Amino acid sequence: MGRLHHARGIRGELVGEIYSSQPGRAEKLKEVRLDTGSRQRLTQVERVWNHQGRPVFKFAGIDSMSDAELWHGADILVPESERAKPEEGEYSHADLIGCRVLSLKTGADGLGELVGTVAAVAEYGGPPLLELEGPDGREILVPFVRSICREIDVESKVIRAELPEGLTDLP
Repeated sequence: MGRLHHARGIRGELVGEIYSSQPGRAEKLKEVRLDTGSRQRLTQVERVWNHQGRPVFKFAGIDSMSDAELWHGADILVPESERAKPEEGEYSHADLIGCRVLSLKTGADGLGELVGTVAAVAEYGGPPLLELEGPDGREILVPFVRSICREIDVESKVIRAELPEGLTDLP
């Protein structure tokens, strides 16, 4: 659903990021699981407000800057029942992560060549970027646009893409 970046102030608030194109999505959260990889916590969202375009969260039981600093970098997870349903032609980050990206060029087996597996989705103001882990372990960034990602099947976890010449050769 999102990620927490850093503590803000002395009352246990955290600045975060929400992976949703739906306005006001952060304000609709009620109960979330915070996950740093080594630590998890199920907690209630007491309050959300925006500061400089980013949501600031106050969670129940996280009441000081020291408490908040423990959750720096934590993922914000929500139960499937609370996830916002994407509009037609839209995809949630959670649905895209784990998809195999295959080139449209078919090989002898009739399938496209594996470009990589979606490890994350990044948004920097332009079109989202699929962060792929290539077969050799290298990171490959692929713009998530229709002119490149031609067939998207999140049920089968497959994206068929027509990659621009040289894209996979970039360092």
